[in-house]
Amino acid sequence: MNVLVSRSKNQLGQRAAAHGAELIRQAIRARGRANIILATGASQFEMLAHLVRERGIAWNRVAAFHLDEYVGLPIDHPASFRKYLWERFVSKLPLPLAAFHYVNADDGDPRAECDRLGRIISRHMIDVAFIGIGENGHIAFNDPPADFSTTRPYRVVELDAACRKQQLGEGWFPSLRAVPKRAISMSPWQIINSRAIVCTVPDRRKAEAVRHAVQGPITPGVPASILQRHGQVALFLDRPSASRLEAT
Repeated sequence: MNVLVSRSKNQLGQRAAAHGAELIRQAIRARGRANIILATGASQFEMLAHLVRERGIAWNRVAAFHLDEYVGLPIDHPASFRKYLWERFVSKLPLPLAAFHYVNADDGDPRAECDRLGRIISRHMIDVAFIGIGENGHIAFNDPPADFSTTRPYRVVELDAACRKQQLGEGWFPSLRAVPKRAISMSPWQIINSRAIVCTVPDRRKAEAVRHAVQGPITPGVPASILQRHGQVALFLDRPSASRLEAT
């Protein structure tokens, strides 16, 4: 795992976006197309703001996959990740994407939606996964203890109390009661099957999770620790989020 520490969140976002953008360009040059995964949340604000401004990317040759979404939350809710990605990424691109495979979790059968998305993503090799790490060490909505054994690309998961409190603390919901208890999430197995991973994690509140993910054992109790199994992970931190790492 390549750990890069920046002076500020803005510099972190700029460096993560530049690295991810070059990986996208390389994929397009090599194969004529690229497939990416996009995360949401406060940790991705600066990275996405810089990524949409990167030059020399043929976005019409890029297909994107949505990492996770709350079950039962309508697309027009302020906390909807589909709304977030449209407003902060898709609508700001200079060219339309070749495809964006959103997670539609607000109606119908969420397990059927997992099956639908699983069939689509199984036909695509992911070139770059843009992800973050939660305060409880989750990746996507895989809260501890995460299922490291499943090979299903998407799953319906139960959100633990720490995860739901993080969503409240970031200002997405007016009360803890309003935070959904279930979500559709991409699995750890699917995430680490990506060719490269760009993990963006600012803020001191993530420092303990970062320490365990980077320097602790690989364990379902710290879902992000599975990133240690991948040879092409670039972890972008700011000084507060890196503050608990031990010098090596």
